[in-house]
Amino acid sequence: MDSKVIVFGGGGQLGVELCREFERRQWNVVRFDRQALDIADPLKVEEAVANADPKVVVNAAAYNQVDIAEKEPLLAFQTNALAVRNLAMACRQTDARLVHYSTDYVFDGTKGSPYVETDRTHPLGAYAVSKLAGEIYAQAYLNDPLIIRTSGVFGPGGMFTPRGNFVEVMLRMAKANHPIRVVHDHVASPTYAPAMAVRTVDMVERNMGGVYHLGGGEAVSWYDYAKLIFEMAGLSPSLQATDEREYRTAARRPKFSALSNSKLEAEGIAPMPKFRDAVRAYLDARQYAIAHRSS
Repeated sequence: MDSKVIVFGGGGQLGVELCREFERRQWNVVRFDRQALDIADPLKVEEAVANADPKVVVNAAAYNQVDIAEKEPLLAFQTNALAVRNLAMACRQTDARLVHYSTDYVFDGTKGSPYVETDRTHPLGAYAVSKLAGEIYAQAYLNDPLIIRTSGVFGPGGMFTPRGNFVEVMLRMAKANHPIRVVHDHVASPTYAPAMAVRTVDMVERNMGGVYHLGGGEAVSWYDYAKLIFEMAGLSPSLQATDEREYRTAARRPKFSALSNSKLEAEGIAPMPKFRDAVRAYLDARQYAIAHRSS
């Protein structure tokens, strides 16, 4: 396939997987990481998209520091909302298709079962508001953008990013021999980045548009997630379950924000791998990366 795609956020744990998958399928990939281009700068975005003249623009860049966003809501809004407006306007100028990632945090978590695309949104904090605003900007400027809501992304690229991911945080804490307390009363659907990238490119190549949920496919509490990581990594740290009342955070978070992939699967997109298999694949990829780096 002789098609060109721009991936913004190409240095992140999802971005690197997207670039790899597009290249595997013979796309011409232009990537920008945060250092190369700030998507909050409308002139730079317009110039980059115009110069590349891509068929597809993928936005895998985001401000995702949920608690810090409560102290700097404007910065979160600039990156997660106004920057999406910049991208949408640039796509409109060049007739490129926009793929934009959103989050399970657009919901308030009170439904008690996995969310579907038609459920009412109700963001609970500055980060969540900014992400929902990004969806609205994409839909305001473009006829049929592809908006993919996801949850708790983790991929091998997280080993090399400053903030890492939940798996890396847990493994670091286990190595430091700290007692580990993880909430058992918050549930999400953690999503494996390589599997997510494959399905994203499937959606792009089928010219799909609209809002779709692409989560890990299983509802998992963060405590059970941590337990599985340690079990599969062969570690036995001091792990205790806590709850929202004991573990207060600056931002309110949805208590049950798992996503249903039923709409996506009904369109013929392959189901996500079993969560246990995804964690195993992550740990295997991590082991390979460590061995490869030291060799």
